[in-house]
Amino acid sequence: MDYQQLLTQRRTHPAWRLLAADHAPMIASFLHASFIVPNVRTISRQQLASQLDDHLYHLHDDAGETLFPKAATAYLDDWASDERGWLRKYYLAGQDEAHYDLASSTEQAIDWLRGLGQRAFIGTESRLMTVFDLLQQIVDGTELDPRARIAELRRRRAEIDIEIAQVGAGKLDLMDPTQVRERFLQMAATARELLSDFRAVDHNFRTLDRQVREQIATWDGSKGALLQEIFGQRDLISETDEGKSFRAFWDLLMSPSRQDELSDLLDAVLKLGPVRELEPDGRLQRIHYDWLEAGEVTQRTVARLSEQVRRYLDDQAWLENRRIMQLMRDIEQKALALRGQIDERAAFMELDEPSPAVSLAMDRTLYTPPFKPKITQQILGDEGEAISADALFEQVYVDQLRLMSNVRRALQTRKQVSLAALAADYPIEQGLAELATYLKLATQDLHAAIDDDKTEVVGWTDERGRRRQATLPLIIYTA
Repeated sequence: MDYQQLLTQRRTHPAWRLLAADHAPMIASFLHASFIVPNVRTISRQQLASQLDDHLYHLHDDAGETLFPKAATAYLDDWASDERGWLRKYYLAGQDEAHYDLASSTEQAIDWLRGLGQRAFIGTESRLMTVFDLLQQIVDGTELDPRARIAELRRRRAEIDIEIAQVGAGKLDLMDPTQVRERFLQMAATARELLSDFRAVDHNFRTLDRQVREQIATWDGSKGALLQEIFGQRDLISETDEGKSFRAFWDLLMSPSRQDELSDLLDAVLKLGPVRELEPDGRLQRIHYDWLEAGEVTQRTVARLSEQVRRYLDDQAWLENRRIMQLMRDIEQKALALRGQIDERAAFMELDEPSPAVSLAMDRTLYTPPFKPKITQQILGDEGEAISADALFEQVYVDQLRLMSNVRRALQTRKQVSLAALAADYPIEQGLAELATYLKLATQDLHAAIDDDKTEVVGWTDERGRRRQATLPLIIYTA
């Protein structure tokens, strides 16, 4: 909410320009009735112009004068221009007629206008229960202690057993009509918001598609560098929270069993008396099919990215083959021009090599470090003389996997543990070498925080029974 940022958005953001437009009431009412109310994503130019003619006719008839003199098609072209950006104009594959879709920013402005009206029913209980459910899911999904998870599952099982016993005894705890209406209205609002979210996700992918087209049109580098840049941008969106959430939503929606389950649930709910009193929109019964249609539009946008890359590769291959054929024809034409003019005593053509040198990657041998053995002659004494091998057994080896397992076992019962506490639970057996390995794990292999401003003392007993201590920066391993 910076002043300069808001000033820029006032001039450039389509939603703000729509709210400040002179004909904003006419535009918002028409777009809401044409796109949002029937949950329509794509309308042809002829159909949308006919709907706008009818809308303008009713406005002129009510006002008794001509309020909007331009033709319907002129208004549509103006709303879809780059200066306005309230509609998206595009052509479907294999069709010559233009089609329109509502821009994501336009839907944001219309939703804001809808929120200005006084709502007849404001439900709070269902949203509070949703808050509790979401918080419980977060806590359950991030709990590291197995015993805590088992305790929570047993508590739920006990509650379910009690509810089963009550139902078996004929005691049914039913929702009252107010609770049914409240939850249905919240479900309907969430279902419609999902369609709005699809428009926002589709807008992000179309922005990426436009960037890819611009890069391909102006690219002068190698094909490999362009492909790396394109797929890096695609991965950037697909690996974001938004991209991961959309992929998980799409996988869940594409499950036939979940589609049938959702259809059965919607059919059962819409037959309830309190819900029928609300006179819900009939399209809610097939809202999941609207989600599928909107999701397919987004998937086609992603497919266009791959199509652009494939087309670029085909064009580059065609240009390279054309260049090779042009060089061959130039050689043939020059050879024909010089035919009969060659002096046999002089050299006609000089080549540096009889064939090009090709160095294949698989022909190269693996790197072998140079080894220069140093051999010294030593004459052993009597055959009974033995060479001491104590030095070979005096080497210190620290098992790093054992230390990592110590840290993980300590973190099973707590969220973090310091190095001093870890040494108290699992005493140091190999002195400074083991302590240095713990430091290495903190800086490389495990999640840990090192506070240089604080220190801690780590103690151990060496192999001679003497007490040793080391003062180190505070090291805390975290789960």
